[in-house]
Amino acid sequence: MESDNANLSPRAALADQARELPRVPGVYLMKDDRGQVLYVGKASSLRSRVSSYFQPSAQPDRKTRSLLEVVRSFETIECEGEWEALLMESRLIKDIRPRFNIRLVDDKTFPYLVVTMRDDFPGVFVTRTPNDPSFKGAKVLGPFTSVADLRSAITILQRVFKFRTCELDIVEDDPRNRHFRPCLLHAIGQCTAPCADRIGRDAYRADIDRFLRFLTSKRTTVIREIESEMKHASSEQRYEKAAVLRDQITAIRRLDDREKRTGDAAVDWQPEVTVFSGDPSRGLSSLQKTLGLDEPIRCLEGIDIAHLAGNETVGSKVCFIDGRPFKDGYRRYRIRSAGNDDYQAIREVVSRRYREAGAGNELYPDVILIDGGLGQLHAAGEAFDQLDTKPPMVISLAKKEELIFVQERSEPIKLGRENLGLKLCQSIRDEAHRFAQHYHHILRRKSMLDES
Repeated sequence: MESDNANLSPRAALADQARELPRVPGVYLMKDDRGQVLYVGKASSLRSRVSSYFQPSAQPDRKTRSLLEVVRSFETIECEGEWEALLMESRLIKDIRPRFNIRLVDDKTFPYLVVTMRDDFPGVFVTRTPNDPSFKGAKVLGPFTSVADLRSAITILQRVFKFRTCELDIVEDDPRNRHFRPCLLHAIGQCTAPCADRIGRDAYRADIDRFLRFLTSKRTTVIREIESEMKHASSEQRYEKAAVLRDQITAIRRLDDREKRTGDAAVDWQPEVTVFSGDPSRGLSSLQKTLGLDEPIRCLEGIDIAHLAGNETVGSKVCFIDGRPFKDGYRRYRIRSAGNDDYQAIREVVSRRYREAGAGNELYPDVILIDGGLGQLHAAGEAFDQLDTKPPMVISLAKKEELIFVQERSEPIKLGRENLGLKLCQSIRDEAHRFAQHYHHILRRKSMLDES
């Protein structure tokens, strides 16, 4: 795109051109006066992102100022979604090696996508250390510019290709697989659960192969390939496989819709439950930072106890996935041992809920939230101490002061009232309380009717 208006300064002319760009995701290439690509970037809206470089009021950093001094034109490539822009940006940077992206090419601290092809059931991981010995023989893609954007894209694509992202050592025909309970990603259709023998090695690896082709090819090309596979399977009367391929094609065509829904806080799996008014992904990111976790939080469970003067004591467990309530993961417990002892009630609920995970037959959620203070957290810890496998992170949230107590930390964490991580914890705590109270009232009503 060269300027057609000689009366304008180069920057003003480029600003005019940028205002004519479409408001769609894509990749932009900044060029010098010889047409050499200086910088490659991605955008959720090409018009907004590219225009931001040339606004008179913009106050760019030193690197961007240096770039703007030599930029004389730009080129854009429209993409079908932000996930495609992310992948295309990475490929272009790796192929072209633009001068202002060179740190991305050479610096090993940027994120990579790794697919462990030597495993019976390859896992898909985001890492900054692709040369780690544990990834020997893996397929490595990248580097990428943003770990958050990469994780978001993987979450979206996992809904299509249903690959695993856990670190379980899964071997075909392992007898332990038959007794393993798959994690909630299987329940929400984001993993085919090879851990529990829900899919065979060949079928799983076929999904991985299609996923890798999708990352390195155009979407239309991959759809044509899958359609050909589907027709071939149907002609051989392998209708179950044909149905799986049909569903993948449908999911690929709906990727853009899924991406928009992912960023829409108003959309929920459980629309009748309104518990968190903010952006769930930002709340999870904030909580991850607060707790100092290396991996993003996807599954979070909350536990609460309810009773009236020791009568009809009950416990509740609620489940949130990607910051939204997942009602199929809710559980309620009629306490057998506690009377009005909240601590003993928590021990019982923890023991009953996480017995399978503690025995290594199920995965723990990423974070377990106990309603209460330090005493309640210690009670949960005592129950976990009786299990062979320990949970990754257990916290409690105390009412009134809203302090977060964390396992093995001597001091609680106090966050600002507007902190999104705190708000998410409050929402989960309140939902666990609501669910426990609801069950308590049912039992109280039943008890009163029986007495009468």
